[in-house]
Amino acid sequence: MASPCVVLADDEQGYDLDLFCIPKHYAADLEKVYIPHGLIMDRTERLARDIMRDMGGHHIVALCVLKGGYKFFADLLDYIKALNRNSDRSIPMTVDFIRLKSYCNDQSTGDIKVIGGDDLSTLTGKNVLIVEDIIDTGKTMKTLLAMLQKFNPKMVKVASLLVKRTPRSVGYRPDFVGFEVPDKFVVGYALDYNEYFRDLNHICVISEDGKQKYKA
Repeated sequence: MASPCVVLADDEQGYDLDLFCIPKHYAADLEKVYIPHGLIMDRTERLARDIMRDMGGHHIVALCVLKGGYKFFADLLDYIKALNRNSDRSIPMTVDFIRLKSYCNDQSTGDIKVIGGDDLSTLTGKNVLIVEDIIDTGKTMKTLLAMLQKFNPKMVKVASLLVKRTPRSVGYRPDFVGFEVPDKFVVGYALDYNEYFRDLNHICVISEDGKQKYKA
């Protein structure tokens, strides 16, 4: 059973940019602040607690999907480390990284490229937590999960900050979800558009002008 999440409705308007601190070089390229940074952090803290409840009985290998997952990964692990320090039960955790590519501009291509990653045979017999920024169609994650199963991990669970509601979805749902969002292209908090916007703290909706400006 997947954990509950915060659901943003299709008519969610977001927040005016001038209510937040936005880098000036992006101000004309965004429509709205969609999920403020503070809300991301509070939700991430709760996900850390849920993960420890479900996986905290055995050594966890946390596998970060680069590049977009790095902010969520770092913040999530900080909260898990805080739980380890401040509770009677704690578990060892190691980290590993993998890089996948499935986007060109704002479209998931369906072709999955594994660009990086260490020797994944070390995952054999381990509890693996995959940390991802966003699940769009779900094809990328299903491909990655099938690849990891070849190494016979003890358990694999997936935490994704965002899940997109899209008719292109293959029906995959992660075990831990921060927010469910409409079918809009969002950037910020390490989510990019052709490598831009990773340096935004908030998750924002990119404007059409922004798409054209940074198109590959």
